[in-house]
Amino acid sequence: MSTPETEPDTAASAKPAKPAEPDPWSDPRLPWAGKPRTQDILCWLGIVCSGLFYLVLIPWRASLVGTHPVLSELLNGSTESIISAAAFARTGHGTLIVALLAAIPGLMKFDVIWWWAGRLWGEKIVILLSGKSQRGVKYMHRVRVAGRKFLWPAVVVSYFIPIPTAIIYVIAGWAGMRLVTFLILDVFGALLWAGMLAGLGYAIGHPAVSVAKTISHYGLYFTIALVAVVIFFQMRAFRANSAGPSSPAPSATPATVASDENAG
Repeated sequence: MSTPETEPDTAASAKPAKPAEPDPWSDPRLPWAGKPRTQDILCWLGIVCSGLFYLVLIPWRASLVGTHPVLSELLNGSTESIISAAAFARTGHGTLIVALLAAIPGLMKFDVIWWWAGRLWGEKIVILLSGKSQRGVKYMHRVRVAGRKFLWPAVVVSYFIPIPTAIIYVIAGWAGMRLVTFLILDVFGALLWAGMLAGLGYAIGHPAVSVAKTISHYGLYFTIALVAVVIFFQMRAFRANSAGPSSPAPSATPATVASDENAG
């Protein structure tokens, strides 16, 4: 009498599935998803180099204000350098037009990188830059509602409003603003800002020159103070990032903004 064949116990013979290995690129602190592309790496390097550039300038920032303010404008575009250069022009050391024009490349030198970051990474880089304040998300909502009627003036007055200009420039890239349009608006805003500061320095004149020379004389102490401030804010940013990014807002599509931009 034959016995029926028994089916192999598949449950017993099956091997346990290996746990999926975590993706080394799935880091919420990075603005891209998955393995970075060449343009992602180049843009990220540009952002890192811009930060290193300002760190390297710290030891000379105070000393240049009272000795070579126009050079300080070209390198740094800082408020004190623009005021100092115009004040020196008032006392016969240089011209006001040079003091005004030298500020433009100093103010704008890294702006295109942030615009490009917005083009590449969209709302994720906006959320990362905004941190816990979520100001960038609020501005994205306004751009979706008002389009270029809000975005164009925001780029122009970005130097005057109390938020990082990088957030505005990233949103401009995310919204589909063309590079030529962005550069024109950015130049106009930089001229307004530099013109206001240069006018202030020219009106003050000799007293501002005296203050600038005093700052340069005590440049070492000002440098130490600047380094302390930078370290403080870097440590605070590191602690905020360690706590984890905020939950992303609902996906925002810039299609309407881009079409509005192209129509103009």
